[in-house]
Amino acid sequence: MSKNTKAAILDALSAQIQGLELGSTSTSGIREAVPLGATEIDNTLPWAGLPRAAIHEIEGEHGAALGFAVALLVRFVTDQKPALWCFRQFNPYAPGLRLFSFDPNHLIAVHPRRERHVLWIMEEALRAHCLSAVLGEAANIGLTNSRRLQLAAQTGNTPCLLLCNNARIRTTTSFTRWRVSPSNTNENNCVGSTNFLSEPHWKIELVRC
Repeated sequence: MSKNTKAAILDALSAQIQGLELGSTSTSGIREAVPLGATEIDNTLPWAGLPRAAIHEIEGEHGAALGFAVALLVRFVTDQKPALWCFRQFNPYAPGLRLFSFDPNHLIAVHPRRERHVLWIMEEALRAHCLSAVLGEAANIGLTNSRRLQLAAQTGNTPCLLLCNNARIRTTTSFTRWRVSPSNTNENNCVGSTNFLSEPHWKIELVRC
């Protein structure tokens, strides 16, 4: 096989991958978008909110990223359907969830023994049609696995939130990717403060849309 032929094949594969990414983030087929309640962010997003049947990735400093992931989860949860949290590292903490006005009784927590089970559980949960949202911690996810999750999210019309702490740089089919870090604007959240459970503040960067 000549170098030109190999180069042509690689270019074709690259174009296919790019097409998958662009196709996954297009507005076609979006049945519903949920506003975040922050005008500056909602006006920036092409859907005026977060698409329900889609993958949304959250990465960054673990505490801030987790808090922001829960905040997004709350936007999707309804009284009619519970949410599922598939966790490996962060055990859901009921009092902390209540700070986000999230009733722990509306949460199904799953702790898989092996990391490879996380994506399988999430895929099945997304297809089930009985959940308001699915949140999972994924250390390693690539284009193929994310494509499966995206198809499952579309099938079940269920949002998929991926907490990607310590994840390697990767190509995925996520509609949005958020990078979150703590913000120092909340001066009351400091050592010795009696108001250490006040509302969290974050610095949020939308790195993919």
